[in-house]
Amino acid sequence: MPCPALPDGFDFTDPDLLQHRVPLPEFAELRRAEPVHWVPQPPNLAGFQDEGYWAVTRHADVKYVSTHPELFSSYLNTAIIRFNEHIERDAIDAQRLILLNMDPPEHTRVRQIVQRVFTPRAIRALEDRLRARAHAIVTTARARSGSFDFVTEVACELPLQAIAELIGIPQDDRAKIFDWSNKMISYDDPEYAITEEVGQESATELIAYAMNMAADRKQCPAKDIVTTLVSAEDEGNLNSDEFGFFVLMLAVAGNETTRNAITHGMHAFLTHPDQWELYKAERPATTAEEIVRWAAPVNSFQRTATQDTELGGKQIKKGDRVGLFYASANHDPEVFDNPDAFDITRDPNPHLGFGGGGPHFCLGKSLAVLEIDLIFNAIADAMPGLKPTGDPRRLRSAWINGVKELQVSAG
Repeated sequence: MPCPALPDGFDFTDPDLLQHRVPLPEFAELRRAEPVHWVPQPPNLAGFQDEGYWAVTRHADVKYVSTHPELFSSYLNTAIIRFNEHIERDAIDAQRLILLNMDPPEHTRVRQIVQRVFTPRAIRALEDRLRARAHAIVTTARARSGSFDFVTEVACELPLQAIAELIGIPQDDRAKIFDWSNKMISYDDPEYAITEEVGQESATELIAYAMNMAADRKQCPAKDIVTTLVSAEDEGNLNSDEFGFFVLMLAVAGNETTRNAITHGMHAFLTHPDQWELYKAERPATTAEEIVRWAAPVNSFQRTATQDTELGGKQIKKGDRVGLFYASANHDPEVFDNPDAFDITRDPNPHLGFGGGGPHFCLGKSLAVLEIDLIFNAIADAMPGLKPTGDPRRLRSAWINGVKELQVSAG
């Protein structure tokens, strides 16, 4: 197998790189030449005392790692592939309390509890309210004169309001959730001047907010999801700490990822006007899945090998970190016809934008798909002539494929 033609020291988690683009050409080169590729890093650059990680770029390999938690752990080093270089190991280990960073059987226990939030019945119960909220969000944005920021005026609003509806957070508090979650994931972007300490403080504030909600419901039960999750701990529900970390995960996994999918989706429509015309005319049910494939809102998560094993012809040693690169998997020509095309009629669409299956497959997939469908239907109805007035400004982040700003006009 030929060596990949990559520049020396090329690192797929470099936030300076990812602030400008997703490295799709380099992913294609790895899939061709060395689908499992060692990426060296100086010790502690990513917060870990090792010398790098394995980049996994093929769809089949990403799916294999995702579905074999006994070989590839989320718990050992968490699922976050790159922290700030100044983070203390204790701060990394503290994140093991989040569902994203657990392994079975503890992961299985907690997931079985929290998945009550995402039953088809629970999501259906939200649909009419979220449809009305999507319409109100877009109508308000349409009233803006001149250019406005699609991210703050449209994309971020419905995911925040959906979370608030889902677990009973007062809508007036959604700005707090937005601010806390932004600070937790923005430590790599100097524009925000967010230190690791500020991010940790924001996480602490969000967890405390959620724990107070849990304590209130234990004292005064209500007919809501919070009461369902936290009452009668001895009967298999969450304790207050677990509920706090669950809400923290929702704030990132249910807010940041969905709003970035919506933003990337709008930019894709604006740069592929034929697809926007098709969407306005036909509203294909396959649209949301293609937006998530195209957007890949999470650049990468990682796993850590629990034993010596083989992957893609490479010998992975116990303790090695393995990076799962979802954008690469979602552009794998062995799985997708014409993968570089944005095609809202693509079917089937076995993308890995919600994870590669296995225990960490996205709990909130059905809610995210619903939100994407509702917001784009509302935009197509109320702002069919939406136009870009500036290029998207990307977030500087090692693992979130984020957009900070997308200036548009209602047309």
